Amino acid sequence: MAYGAHRSPLLPPHPDLSLARDCELCLGWGTVVTRDGEHELCHACQPGPDDEDVTSRS
Repeated sequence: MAYGAHRSPLLPPHPDLSLARDCELCLGWGTVVTRDGEHELCHACQPGPDDEDVTSRS
């Protein structure tokens, strides 16, 4: 008998698909699946919560 994956209490991340369109790492999806089976935003094309616009610094 096959068993499905356990449901995660966390919502999947919402990527910006316009940024992900030409990404070769996530193939345009904006997310990647980790070894643990979790979905994470692609670090190559999606800005993280710590990312800042370096041009706005003085």
